[in-house]
Amino acid sequence: MGVQERRAREKKELRQEILDAARELFLREGYENVSMRKIAEKIEYSPTTIYLYFQDKADLLDCICEETFQRLVRKQNQVAETIADPLDRLRQCLRGYIEFGLKHPNHYMVTFMMTRPSMELRGEAQADPDTRFKSHEVGKRAFNFLRGTLVECVEQGLLEIPDLEATAQTLWASIHGLTSLLIARPKFPWVERERLIETLIANAIEGMRAGSSMVAADERR
Repeated sequence: MGVQERRAREKKELRQEILDAARELFLREGYENVSMRKIAEKIEYSPTTIYLYFQDKADLLDCICEETFQRLVRKQNQVAETIADPLDRLRQCLRGYIEFGLKHPNHYMVTFMMTRPSMELRGEAQADPDTRFKSHEVGKRAFNFLRGTLVECVEQGLLEIPDLEATAQTLWASIHGLTSLLIARPKFPWVERERLIETLIANAIEGMRAGSSMVAADERR
């Protein structure tokens, strides 16, 4: 390995070390209570070093969230490559999301369960909401995978969905809710985890079918 390759690897490793340290501190002490100096002290570097990699604390959090979404998108891509039937893919997409959160609870909590900082603190109050954070674009890709799978189910006559956007959002909300609760309340007397996850997914899909029939019936009255 040459000098340039070694330096590039060392820079990549240090950047990851900063991300891991910040994630741990944000979870343990809360975003507002963590300073760049505190992160630097944890990894035994000067704050100046961190600013070589990240603009500020909000940028650092954004990169942590971006990393989480990238991992989730890679998992979704694996599902897309191996499952052709959209309804089966939908089931595995929902299951994979929950499994991802349970396998990477720290990533999940920082990205989905922690309040994001106001961009007004960075003087970007007038910016396009979708461009304020780099992680937004990757996050939209993750959500659009779910949305696109629902579209395929509708196009193939597997599901009837009168309101696609509302259905996609409520479906995500339901699996996020279970994932968050399993992470935050592990001592609750849950039923066997596999049965719990399978029941949620089955009820969600069947509920969409029942919901579409009810809407159609109401419109005929």
